[in-house]
Amino acid sequence: MTDSQPGLRERTRRAVQKEITDAANTLFLERGYEETTIGDIAAAVGMSQRSVFRYFPTKEDLVVGKFDFVADDMLQALRERPADEPVWESMRRIFDLLVPYVDAPGRRQVAEPMQRIVFSTPTLLASYLQKLQLLQDTADTALRERAAAAGMPYHDNDPTPRAIVGAAFACLLAAQHAWLAGGAEGTFATAIDRAMATITPRSGNGAC
Repeated sequence: MTDSQPGLRERTRRAVQKEITDAANTLFLERGYEETTIGDIAAAVGMSQRSVFRYFPTKEDLVVGKFDFVADDMLQALRERPADEPVWESMRRIFDLLVPYVDAPGRRQVAEPMQRIVFSTPTLLASYLQKLQLLQDTADTALRERAAAAGMPYHDNDPTPRAIVGAAFACLLAAQHAWLAGGAEGTFATAIDRAMATITPRSGNGAC
């Protein structure tokens, strides 16, 4: 029982966070991001503003906070990929954790306008890019650990893992922009595939 309690608490917390973000997204799409206040969101979910801030420290986190939800999952997924799998393929596969936020049934109607809001709102874009950078940092660490475990460690001054990770996340951003530019036609997964197919990392130390 003791081992299961933290997991249950975390699932409950995520359920409440999802309720708050769903209500916030509805208001953002109806009224606009700047025009919607934390008070409006709190009222929509029957909570106090203080309670909302316990789950989301900032208003920006209501929009881009999902990356906090999946960051640990992405890091774990990267560490669990086959040791002999090309790193570029491993990076593509961890992006699969983001795909349901766009491609799952009923998500596109929210995902498209919310992504446009992120790209057009400076404070949101800054927060979003910061979270992507944190994800890149953890991915770089995971790749270095993986290479060391395989007996082919990267030197501290070797830019290879960070360059590969940076290129992969650049492809993720390119896929988002291309998907929006195309009117959100087709799946987001396909957009990621197309973006990542334009780059083939050079072989070496398991890099490609």
